[in-house]
Amino acid sequence: MKKILLISALLLLLGNVSGQEFLCKIQIQTQGIQGVDQSVFDAMKNSIFEFMNNRKWSELNLTVNERIECTFVLTITEAVQGGDQFGGTLNVVLQRPIYGTSYMSLLTNIVDNNISFRYVPFQPMDYSDNTYNDNLTSTLAFYAYLLLGIELDTYSKYEGTAYYQRAQAVANTAQSSNIPGWQAFDSQKNRALLVQNLLNQTYQAQRDFYYEYHRMGLDVMSKDIDGGRAVITKSLVNLKKIYDLNSTIYSFQVILEAKRQEIIDIYSEATPAEKIEMINIMKQIDPPNGDKYDAVMK
Repeated sequence: MKKILLISALLLLLGNVSGQEFLCKIQIQTQGIQGVDQSVFDAMKNSIFEFMNNRKWSELNLTVNERIECTFVLTITEAVQGGDQFGGTLNVVLQRPIYGTSYMSLLTNIVDNNISFRYVPFQPMDYSDNTYNDNLTSTLAFYAYLLLGIELDTYSKYEGTAYYQRAQAVANTAQSSNIPGWQAFDSQKNRALLVQNLLNQTYQAQRDFYYEYHRMGLDVMSKDIDGGRAVITKSLVNLKKIYDLNSTIYSFQVILEAKRQEIIDIYSEATPAEKIEMINIMKQIDPPNGDKYDAVMK
């Protein structure tokens, strides 16, 4: 699948088309759950699929081939027998195609451990911005806006701001529920903190990284491997800036988790000097996994 490289141009193109933004795969895992009929989880999967894929989340007008590919894996670990209350984890995976190739670059691989919600089969999943209806729709809406923001940032510098702001609005509205995951002080890894990190201008270098690494680096490598990789090396310096400011922020950890293996793969065919430069940077900013980067020297 190929996308138009400059996402901002999508606002001008295909103006008579009103396509949805996501091609989102939904998986629901229920191992160990007893006392709940499988039909409930089948209905839940269909409801979430329709909510994510059939709703219009932005002003973008995308063709089917341009839709954003993501996967939501909902693992149910708690279920009230015979009831409608569920809890578990949500794994949110976002991938982006790289120009001129069939390669899909992993942008985000988030595991949200604060998932609790009520679900009644075949009941409409209603959602409207600035209104808290229930935790399931608010959580899904938050991640829809977050993924739009990240995706757009990789195509045009700071293009995702409006969607981070929408994600933050969802989080702010949901805080009144007092359900874990929405309060910035809940833990070091929660939805409110994640979007705050991305909107905080102090940490703007991480958004510079999203753009330079993907649009100016990976997208260029299909035609100019050396030139694209040189930009990627430069983009790693932006990650070092974030590390020096605050190595514990959630959004920085999200980037490392998504990009660690890909960075290793990119530099496997680099020059010795490039390999050493990458290793020196990544060992500083990702010390628990420092030894993994040495693999490029083999």
